[in-house]
Amino acid sequence: MKFFKKHTVFILALICSTMPATMTNAQDALNDSISKIDKNSRLTLGGYGEAVISRNFYSDHFNRYKFPEQHKDDSSHGRFDLPHVTVNVGYDFGHGWTMGMEVEFEHGGTESAVEMDADESGEYEAEIERGGEVALEQFWIQKSFSRHLNVRAGEIIVPVGSTNQYHMPTEFFTVYRPEGENSILPCTWHQTGISLWGRLQQWRYEIQFLSGLDSERFGAESFVHYGAGSPYEFKIANSYAGAARIDNYSIPGVRMSISGYYGHTFNNTLRSHNAARYENCKGALAIGAFDFMLNRWNWIVRGNVDYAHLGDASLISAFNNSFPTHTSQDGSPSKHQPVAKNAVAASIEAGYDVFSQVPSLRDTQKLYVFGRYEYYNPMASSSHQSSYKWCEKNRWAAGVNYYPVKEIVVKAEYSHRGFKSPYNNEPSLNIGIAYSGWWL
Repeated sequence: MKFFKKHTVFILALICSTMPATMTNAQDALNDSISKIDKNSRLTLGGYGEAVISRNFYSDHFNRYKFPEQHKDDSSHGRFDLPHVTVNVGYDFGHGWTMGMEVEFEHGGTESAVEMDADESGEYEAEIERGGEVALEQFWIQKSFSRHLNVRAGEIIVPVGSTNQYHMPTEFFTVYRPEGENSILPCTWHQTGISLWGRLQQWRYEIQFLSGLDSERFGAESFVHYGAGSPYEFKIANSYAGAARIDNYSIPGVRMSISGYYGHTFNNTLRSHNAARYENCKGALAIGAFDFMLNRWNWIVRGNVDYAHLGDASLISAFNNSFPTHTSQDGSPSKHQPVAKNAVAASIEAGYDVFSQVPSLRDTQKLYVFGRYEYYNPMASSSHQSSYKWCEKNRWAAGVNYYPVKEIVVKAEYSHRGFKSPYNNEPSLNIGIAYSGWWL
């Protein structure tokens, strides 16, 4: 990974797609749907959802990475899951004013769960990702002055990376959302903030002002994934951040994109610190994302590269590990884990519509046969890297996506998550059904 430099913030990428510029991502899809409806019915209602069955042919023991030799021959395990089920509501007030809202139920629950953590010696631990009982993934009010200029404020999607921009289940081949970006970035990344966006001929731009992430919630395997959430009834904003994205559609069937993020993450919490060693700690986080997509000639090809650099990573690791070992003693949301100064994720996937060669089916149904490869490492550079070598992963997947109608997809895939010695590889079989569309 010598290509990635220490302070890289933006990485260029090429993306291909036959989607018109008026339908660039899930967040804009809601806005576009609102703006195009019959003015006698200004309400828009829709959503998306996924149901999954999995069989994992590897151990699910919490210590399978600490003692891989003891769990090489453990039996397989199965799971049923509802990864994401959402309801989207939009309303056009007229005069350029619109509202959009998305309520999400993750894994059919309330965003609180009990897990067994290897860094907690296998003890049961209550995990709360965000305060409240459900996730309000979007709630924004927008004023559109023209196609070129729109101002949106509220809970908005942060369009950094490929998956955050295209996170509906009909927008990726795998049964679950792509692992790489989901392992190093918040996903789907949404925060309260202000967005300025618009379209200029074959270009789309977006600039956002947000609160900074919370470094207390960073971890070894998750990097900054949990940093956008808050255990409180509000999001602390001692520090601020900015995000930006540019998409280009100049070539027919091609979208070219670049996105990035920068902000401070340390001391963005209620917990005070008086130690002199943390006086100048900022935890500056820089992320550059590069993703592409091709949807032409009956092919869909997608790919991405994400690189992140966290300043003061060693100080943040020491600070987070200074909390009492068990969260029951202080209620801290810290994962009590070291965090790396660099993280990386890259992927490529391609699928071909077999039904395009069947005249009786090509206009009504689709059947994509696909393959995918991704590499990711949330501990790409850290003084603790030797203890977390299992965080570096290669994943291969192959399968099918069948669309009986445009809004519904049935997915099946076999995947193989690979590790370097001495860790055990993790093959699995996933089958899912999903929908994404508008009902009203």
